[in-house]
This record gives sequence, structure tokens and C-alpha cells, in this order.
Amino acid sequence: MTPSAPPARRFPIAALVLIAAALAADGAVSLWMARTSHHWLPVQASAAAPYVDDLFALETGIGSFIFLGCFAVMLWTLLFNRAPKYDMEDGDPIEGNLKLEITWTIIPLVIVMLIAIHAIRVSNTLATIGPKERVLGGEQALQVAEGATATGAAPAAADYGPIEVIARQWSWEFVYPDGTRSGELHLPVDRRVRFKLISMDVLHGFYVPAFRLKQDLIPGSVIDYSLVPTREGRYRLRDSMFSGGYFSTNQTDVVVESAGTFERWLADAARAPLQESPNAALQLWQARLAKGDKGWATVPPAPPPLVNVIHDPTAPHEG
Repeated sequence: MTPSAPPARRFPIAALVLIAAALAADGAVSLWMARTSHHWLPVQASAAAPYVDDLFALETGIGSFIFLGCFAVMLWTLLFNRAPKYDMEDGDPIEGNLKLEITWTIIPLVIVMLIAIHAIRVSNTLATIGPKERVLGGEQALQVAEGATATGAAPAAADYGPIEVIARQWSWEFVYPDGTRSGELHLPVDRRVRFKLISMDVLHGFYVPAFRLKQDLIPGSVIDYSLVPTREGRYRLRDSMFSGGYFSTNQTDVVVESAGTFERWLADAARAPLQESPNAALQLWQARLAKGDKGWATVPPAPPPLVNVIHDPTAPHEG
């Protein structure tokens, strides 16, 4: 006589209710984490910032949901499904579940691909990167950038620029279309500004946290870049790439101001004489030499750039 098959196991209603309640609580906390994540970041000062912050909030919410779910399962197991005291027996020889393995492989793959697709859409919406022109060195990069500035080749009449952004070990220099030079970057608000990014020596990073934008300055390249500042104020520009011993000093300010204030500043700056921009790296290098040039070897800083308007390292800034 053929033995009857064992009855199928069913989840108790109480267990289903508990799982549904746990998933709802996990979702609520994850949604709160996603919304709260906006407050962890500096002020939004560019057109790109809301898109980047929303993408960050999405990733924070998904990450919180997965983390809290895994943590809850482990905590439940430790509290209610652990072995009795003094139980030294081995666990049941349970083999792999192919359906479960396929499921927990496909779900993360789908999540990661959806995040990647959304991130690509955000990048295409920002449209900050333009063409890149290869050059033989820093001097040729300056010639290429100055040639583009002289021709006034701007893709749109409403755009401003291009402004040459020149990075060295360890200083920033900004050259405006009229030839004015400054140690801090001034920009008109609510207007797309185009740049020519140039590195005179090694890899640098053009990073303004309040703008949520970062772009590498690659030696041997002149990179077209653009952004739209949307909030007046003074913000920090940092070198985001390790560029040598004093790269942490390679910081300056970005001043976003109204169109009228920007035009007046530019006119005043054009009449100012050239002077050396303050350079913290040079001060540290001179202090090192005074002590006998001891310690890890490093290259000497490049000479401070000559600019019409110097950077004030004591000025308060946001972000």
C-alpha cells in the first residue's frame, strides 16, 4: 500500500501578520531615513544638488530597508531560535534551496540595476561634462584654453565663460574671459557657467560640496565643464584627489552673487594690480626647510599664482 504524502506545511496566520507588521515597520523607518538624509548634507547651492540629494536619499532608503531587515532576522534568531543551553549537537543537515538562492541573487541584481539606470538618468540630466581635448602638457593646455576664451565660443548666449580653472601643487587660479585672474572663484547666480579645467602637474579634483559636483582635472587634458549656481553665498572648493604632501591645503572659496554684483566685482578686479595669492602649502614647505627638510620626501609647491584678487582664507563660508 502506497504511503500517503505528508500534509503541506502552512504558515500560521499569526506568523504572517508578524512578518507583515515587521515589513511595514521596516518600510516606515527606511522612508524616514531617506527623508532625513537630506539634512546630513550641506546646503543646496546648484541646480545639480536636488537631483544628487534625491538619488542619495533613494540609496539611503533602500540600504536602510535591507540593513534593518537583516538585523531584525538575526536578532529574532538570537532571541527565539537559538539552541538550548548545553546543547552540543550539530544542526540539521539542511541542503541548499535552489529557488531561494535564485531569488536572493535576482533581487539584489534588479535593485542594483535600477539604481544604476536612475543614476545614469540623473547624470544625463545634469549634463555637466563637455568634450575633452588632449594636450602635451600644462603650457599647451593653457594655450588651448586661452584660444577658446579669445574666440568666445559659448554654446548658448545665456551662458557665461569659459572660465579657466587652473590647478597646481597646491593652489587654484581662475582666469575669466576678460583676462582677470583671481585666487577665489566668483560666479553669477542662476546662470550656467562654463569652465576649462586644467591641471599643470598631477591629478586634482574640482569639488564643491554645496554644489554636489566633482570633476577630476587630468594632466594632459583640457576638460569642458559647466554648472548652474542657484544660491548666493560663499562655499568651499576642495581638492578631492590626493595630489601630494600638502593637498589638504589646496582649498579656496566659491562666491556666488547676483549678476549686478558679479559684474561690479569683475570690473573692480580688472583694475586691481597682480599680486601673489596666499599659499598655505608654501608656508608649510618653508617651515619644513627651516627644520632641515626632514621626514617623508615631497615635492616643493609651485610658485603662488599672480592674481588680481587674492583668496581670503579667513572669510567664513558655508559647506
